[in-house]
Amino acid sequence: MSVTPKNLYGFVAVAETVTWTGLILAMIVRYGFDTYGPWFFVAGISHGTVFLAYCTVAVVVGWNQRWSAGRIGLAWLSAIPPYLTIPFDRGLTKRGLLDGAWRVDAGSDPRDQRFPDPLFRWFIARPAFLLVTLIGVLVVLLTVALQLGPPDEWGS
Repeated sequence: MSVTPKNLYGFVAVAETVTWTGLILAMIVRYGFDTYGPWFFVAGISHGTVFLAYCTVAVVVGWNQRWSAGRIGLAWLSAIPPYLTIPFDRGLTKRGLLDGAWRVDAGSDPRDQRFPDPLFRWFIARPAFLLVTLIGVLVVLLTVALQLGPPDEWGS
C-alpha cells in the first residue's frame, strides 16, 4: 500500500486516539489510585509526540489537499478532545477532502507557481528528506514542550 494523503492522515488520526487511551489510563491510575511510575511519563510523552505529529500531518495533508486555514485549524482542534480525530477523519473522507495523490508536479492551477507551493512539492517529491525534516521539527517542538513542563505548571 502506498502512502497517500488519505491513509497517512487516517493512520495518525487513529494513532492519536490510541495515545489518548494510554494517557487516560495513566491518569486514572495516577490520580485515581495515587500511584506514580515511569509509565506515566511514557504515556504523556507518547501522546505529546503523536499529537504534534498529527498536527504536522494535518498541515502537510491540508496543504496538499488545498484545505483552508480554518479547516486545518479544525483538524488541530479535533486532537484536543479525546477521540475526536477519527470522526473528523471520517467526515473529511465522506466529503472527499482526502481523495487524490500527492501534488508532486505543478498543474495548471496558478497557486502551483506561488511560494511556498514549489517548495512544498519539492519536499513531497523527496519523502525521506521530508520525513527527516519533520522529525527534526518534532524533536525541537518536544524539547520546547519538555522545557515548559506540564500545562498545569505554566502559570507557576
